[in-house]
Amino acid sequence: MNQPIIHIEQLYKKYRHADTYAVENINLSVQKGETFGLLGPNGAGKTTLISILCGLIQPTSGNFSINGFNYLTSAMELKKSIGVVSQEYALYPTLTAKENLAYFGSMNGLKGNDLHKLVDQSLERMDLGRFAKKRVDTFSGGMKRRVNLLAGTLHNPKVLFLDEPTVGVDVKSKNTIITYLKELNQGGTTIVYTSHHMVEAQEFCTRIAFIESGKIVKEGSPKQLIDSVAQARNLEDVFIDVMNGGQHVV
Repeated sequence: MNQPIIHIEQLYKKYRHADTYAVENINLSVQKGETFGLLGPNGAGKTTLISILCGLIQPTSGNFSINGFNYLTSAMELKKSIGVVSQEYALYPTLTAKENLAYFGSMNGLKGNDLHKLVDQSLERMDLGRFAKKRVDTFSGGMKRRVNLLAGTLHNPKVLFLDEPTVGVDVKSKNTIITYLKELNQGGTTIVYTSHHMVEAQEFCTRIAFIESGKIVKEGSPKQLIDSVAQARNLEDVFIDVMNGGQHVV
């Protein structure tokens, strides 16, 4: 098997004054080209783990690498390899969609005519071309979500971290976002995805890990996970079982 694009070894994080670890003994590998789902209840450790991998916070101990770059020795190269799309909009509301994307593209090393051409093409791809010169604060939630996604992916990252990419959007925007993400993935971008939408995760992800109380408690493809629980019909049934302590695992 090829070297995993994300490799995590014995990762721990305890916040100052906390009694317990936010993430505890995480050992995980994600292969290039996967769409990997990280699922769990609020407070389970999803955000902490993603924040560590994105370089936003330091782990207490342990190690990890992304795209062959170790976070301790090659932090700058690692950050250039990734894209991050958070649940909160990382946009400037008084700028237009085109101005926002030009700014974020330039922050990721894109410039000149190539940048502006890419911005125009990306907005068209997301069915937003006719709104390119409109201020983002006039956009609907679904439109903002699409621009937000473009801002985090314009530089064609090797690994994309997504937090609830379709939360609060209409059906049309959701379908546009999922189609765009599938195209990115087919183009070689590995996706790490967190969500509360079990149906979406079941359809979208090639592999899933459940995290609870800071620990990975179950991992596998959606089919493997469903098959591992007696009478489970879908991923939601597995999630309920995991949160109940795995009482019905066969």
